[in-house]
Amino acid sequence: MTGKIVQGTWAMLCAATVGLAGCAGDNSQSPVDAPGAAKTPTTATLEAGAGIMQNKPPLQALDTYLDGFHFYNGRMSGQMEAHHYCTALNEEVFQCAIYDANTAKAKLMGVEYIISKRLFEGLPAAEKQLWHSHVHEVKSGQLVAPGIPEVAETRLMKNLVSTYGKTWHTWHTEQGNALPYGVPQLMMGFTADGQIDSQLVGERDRRMGIDSEAKKHARESINAPVIDPGADAWQKGQVWQIKDPTGHAH
Repeated sequence: MTGKIVQGTWAMLCAATVGLAGCAGDNSQSPVDAPGAAKTPTTATLEAGAGIMQNKPPLQALDTYLDGFHFYNGRMSGQMEAHHYCTALNEEVFQCAIYDANTAKAKLMGVEYIISKRLFEGLPAAEKQLWHSHVHEVKSGQLVAPGIPEVAETRLMKNLVSTYGKTWHTWHTEQGNALPYGVPQLMMGFTADGQIDSQLVGERDRRMGIDSEAKKHARESINAPVIDPGADAWQKGQVWQIKDPTGHAH
């Protein structure tokens, strides 16, 4: 696949997921409730009308659901689950809206941009340090696509294994923040066994009916590409983060 995100794969996945939507959501709750008055009947009516009368192409294009884990760049102890709702803009650029849950009350937690190996190699060195590799996320079984057949998920993971992601979180609900306090924070992905909190993965697996270890073994045949030395810069002590002027600790 030469590291490209092939649109044909997404067409196959969409076909495979018909009738499986219930298996791929509504089982992970947001850890916080946003403050504010309850919706009025007027707001509910307006929402219902808008849902029927308005087209929402950008949202409708978010047709692929991925579940994985992130940590704060420079602080691996700050770990959390991340629900990605994604679309392929073309064969080499992919964008995701990240939520803290997969229910209707999930909080928009951030964004992730994913690009192919070819595009990543063309980035300036200073830019590369903001990106992370996906090899371990795929090979470890941590990254999953809930609700689709295993053959389709494996095909998807073969496309993702050589890609790179740039992730920003804007609402840190895993810290109990009921509102999006502070500034965006750069996130990273795990690169080796023993880094992630096994209880975090185990809780996700039980809730979703997933076996990450089984997926790890099933993905042994996926070739692990050589990772560009400019990615995962935190491993070399090159940690970059936005300083929060509010003094909020991340």
